[in-house]
Amino acid sequence: MSVGRVSMDGNRHAVKAFGRALWAFASRNAVMVIALLAAEITSAIVPVDRAYLGYFDVKTLTCLFCVLAVVCALKNINFFYMLARRIVQLFKNARMSVLALVYITFIGSMLIANDMALLTFLPLGYFVLTTTGKQKYMAFTFVMQNIAANLGGMLTPFGNPQNLYLYTKFEIPNGEFMRIMAPPFALSVLLITVCCLVFVKPEPLALADERIQLNPKRTALYLALFALAIAIVFRGIPYWIGLIVIPAVLLFADRKALRMVDYPLLFTFVFFFIFAGNMARIGAVRGFFSGLLARNTLVFSALSCQCISNVPSAILLSQFTQNYADLLVGVNVGGVGTLIASLASLITFREYVKHNPGKAGRYLAEFSAFNFGFLFVLIGFMTLLKA
Repeated sequence: MSVGRVSMDGNRHAVKAFGRALWAFASRNAVMVIALLAAEITSAIVPVDRAYLGYFDVKTLTCLFCVLAVVCALKNINFFYMLARRIVQLFKNARMSVLALVYITFIGSMLIANDMALLTFLPLGYFVLTTTGKQKYMAFTFVMQNIAANLGGMLTPFGNPQNLYLYTKFEIPNGEFMRIMAPPFALSVLLITVCCLVFVKPEPLALADERIQLNPKRTALYLALFALAIAIVFRGIPYWIGLIVIPAVLLFADRKALRMVDYPLLFTFVFFFIFAGNMARIGAVRGFFSGLLARNTLVFSALSCQCISNVPSAILLSQFTQNYADLLVGVNVGGVGTLIASLASLITFREYVKHNPGKAGRYLAEFSAFNFGFLFVLIGFMTLLKA
């Protein structure tokens, strides 16, 4: 009898442990779970058939995987940390150091995508401010780094996941892509710079020296793989080559990088492809969204991001309009605003609360004030530019 009880208790503990692990995973990947539910619900309305095979943009998924994998490998050798730290050490006061941290995140989002830029450079921001006793600027710095990541990535096709999708779906020429995104990008740089200069005082600070060495061979190898991934994004090399070469090389050079890839993000795309494809086949939905986008694609797409985030907005709304220029701008500037407007914003919030428990309310207030300010200014500016 006692053996049976022990067995039952063990089973209950195992079930509880599994439930806790499942809940933790779902909490960390809430958007993926929502995407899965949305795909399942719409699949009940539009039964699975051969048309589903046309939903998936394999090139977008391949490009995203290749970039994320190589970025993880570079991160594992402290490449980005070392680069950012050396830049920050050039500055001797709080204002310029915060500005450098924000600029690093801004530039990083153009090269390694917004979420990876934040995962790489937010810890550096925390390290710099805590070791120099400038924790009072923590919330502001995290908010600015978050805005910089969301808006900095708009200039390149691989800077934001929604960019990569729209760039591939509409086959936007490289020059046209840059021309479309240059005005909001330039204004974003100006706004971020002004905010840092106004809200951070030029107080002196010093950053302790730390010796970091890179493995020359690994650094050269990973940079070569990164160049290959970028060439694939810009259509210089067929995407299937990257899908073969990059995983094969990392399998021997850095298997950890392959395990670190944000696979939930990739599955989020897969589920939203199903959701968007099904929605486009529902006549009433197609008529509703087509009518709204015909009135003002830029404004409606930016506002939709505030409710369902910028990546699903791009995938869904692209089914109902050919005005990719306004859609592209809308889902990029729409990345600022609410906490769910971008997956990257949730990453920043999680990192801030982890280091500053009990201060979530203050962070959200500061986050909302700056983000909605940026959102209104950018939408207003682009609307006037079009007039």
